[in-house]
Formats: sequence, structure tokens, C-alpha cells
Amino acid sequence: QVQLVESGGGLAQAGGSLRLSCAASGRSMSSRAMAWFRQAPGKEREFVAGIITYADITRYADSVKGRFTISRDNGKTTAYLQMNSLEPEDTAVYYCATSRYTSSTPPIVADSYTHWGQGTQVTVSI
Repeated sequence: QVQLVESGGGLAQAGGSLRLSCAASGRSMSSRAMAWFRQAPGKEREFVAGIITYADITRYADSVKGRFTISRDNGKTTAYLQMNSLEPEDTAVYYCATSRYTSSTPPIVADSYTHWGQGTQVTVSI
């Protein structure tokens, strides 16, 4: 079993930055991909960014490309999401997820991920 704990959320002004962390424990070495999703009130959960843990292949949603960067530590147990040039539209609960399935690129469908964190709130004010 894999446990995921997110941290780093909070309040930021538009144009500012936040860095989210996702610490994995348990059978975390079985994770093949780690990703961040987000869900705003009244909206579907959407893919934000993902990384293949054993190859450092990344993938981003068009809405965050060039502003957000996903990375992981060398132990492959912690993933980060550096969020720059934040916009009010980035306001959402951000979730970390891992997948044990092998893939050439990070999946963008939530059902491809097997373990999820509890989420961390990110609020961007004008």
C-alpha cells in the first residue's frame, strides 16, 4: 500500500508562486508515475502535470505549460510541483497521485492512477 501526503498549499497573489510537495511512503517504489491533479468547485478533477519516475519524462496540461514544473527527488519518493505566475483560475484543491502501471508518458486520465493523497488547497487572489 502507498500513502501520499501533500503539503505546500495556501494563499498566493496572482503572479506569485507556490511549491507543492507529495511525500510517498509504504510500497512507494512500486510507483511508475506520479502526477498532480486539481479540482475546482463545481468542476471535474483535471490533470495538471505528471512524471514517469524511472525516466523523468514529464507531461503538462496546456493550461499550466510554461508556468508549472513537476519534479521528483532522487529517491523517487517525493514529487514536487513548482507553480509560478499563478492565476486566479489555478485556485483548486490539488491532489497527488501515483500509478504502478508502466507507461511511456504520464497518463492524464485519473482512473490510471491507483493511489491518491487527501489534497491541499491552493487559492490565488487577484
